[in-house]
Amino acid sequence: MRSWIRAMVVTVAALGTAASTQAETLTDALIAAYRNSNLLEQNRAVLRAADDDVAVAISALRPVISYTASAGWGRTTDAITPAGRATVEGTSAALALSAELLLLDFGRRKAGIEIARESVLATRQGLIQVEQQVLFAAVVAYVDVRLAQDVVGLRQSNLRLITQELRAAQDRFEVGEITRTDVSIAEARLAGSRAALAAAEGDLMVAREAYKAATGAYPGRLAPLPKAPALPRTLEEAQSVARSTSPLIRQAQHLVTLAGHQVELARAGMRPTLSGRVTLETDHQGQNSSSVGLGMNQTIYAGGRLSALLRQAISGNDRARAGLQQTVVSVLESVGVAWAGLMVSSASIEASDRQIRAAQTAFDGVREEAQLGARTTLDVLDAEQELLDARNARLQAEAQRYVATYQVLATMGLLTVEHLKLGIPTYDPEAYYKTVERAPSHSAQGKKLDRILEKIGK
Repeated sequence: MRSWIRAMVVTVAALGTAASTQAETLTDALIAAYRNSNLLEQNRAVLRAADDDVAVAISALRPVISYTASAGWGRTTDAITPAGRATVEGTSAALALSAELLLLDFGRRKAGIEIARESVLATRQGLIQVEQQVLFAAVVAYVDVRLAQDVVGLRQSNLRLITQELRAAQDRFEVGEITRTDVSIAEARLAGSRAALAAAEGDLMVAREAYKAATGAYPGRLAPLPKAPALPRTLEEAQSVARSTSPLIRQAQHLVTLAGHQVELARAGMRPTLSGRVTLETDHQGQNSSSVGLGMNQTIYAGGRLSALLRQAISGNDRARAGLQQTVVSVLESVGVAWAGLMVSSASIEASDRQIRAAQTAFDGVREEAQLGARTTLDVLDAEQELLDARNARLQAEAQRYVATYQVLATMGLLTVEHLKLGIPTYDPEAYYKTVERAPSHSAQGKKLDRILEKIGK
């Protein structure tokens, strides 16, 4: 018998372990959200386009080689003479090959390259911010499904309890202890409980749809929420971290640097350019010609356009600097708001625990007093409703505190795959950039680009 009992215990434990391993965890949801996000894919494509802007800017450092081919037929009529009018017909063809290189532009090309590079760096920070949004949406979706499931369970328990209260009321009515009014009150509460259960089940369906939108699939059996990530001890520490790690602040910093280079570009546009040109030409008669030359160009007067562009760039630089300061203010405010939400939800949990203990004691006492005839059915149902509300408030506060923890992480700039240590390969923004940075044009580089695009799923 002991061996049989031991075997049963081992079997039950094994089944419980297998079931727990099959449950979908929050980590699974975060990984699915990262891998299936169309929003992330969209912004990765935006980043790759910005990478190619660097290649376009670098191409200005290289010569431009072009050819011109022409062919035609013509007829020429000479002046009228005593012998008549002479007409000459014939075809002609020519081929010209030219190479032009900008030798000196007083900083135009350098400023253009720096603008493109700063744009890439700013876009990378934007991609990190999108990653945080995607992961946070997955956390919210996971917590909402868990909360909706718990609320459904709570409503089902409440429905069973009110059903028992209705039966007890009917029994007491039959023996004359209470009136028909008490039974009607219990019946009304039962109908309300069924409606509340239907609403809770509807909320669960909505939460499941949000989960699918966030992760790419409907939730299965969800595991309990894991321990929340560690946070700084104080709000000031959290805000200090946000100043250095927030992708919004970093993006605004790159935009300030970019605006400075745009001022340099506008100033360089007022200066001359020096270029060299080599041309080789041949025609259908075999006559060849070649030329080499230098050319300098500068706009002397453009109706005030160049000055307006410079003033516009300076204003843009001022705007970017002010935008950086405002972004810092907004980020620190977001950290403070998220931190306050975390504190409020923690306090709500403590208050709900005390409320649940008091409501449970009151409910037990009222129900015993009702059995002795000292309380009415309405008193019992009211006490039960207060207990239900306290338990529901506890579930809501727990969900809010958990979400608030990740909200604080997101405002700090730490809600990323790397910081959460999800253990999956992540998108490497350097891979494509390093391949296209030097504006490759030959086949070997082209094949390398194909491999990069295949690796990132394009």
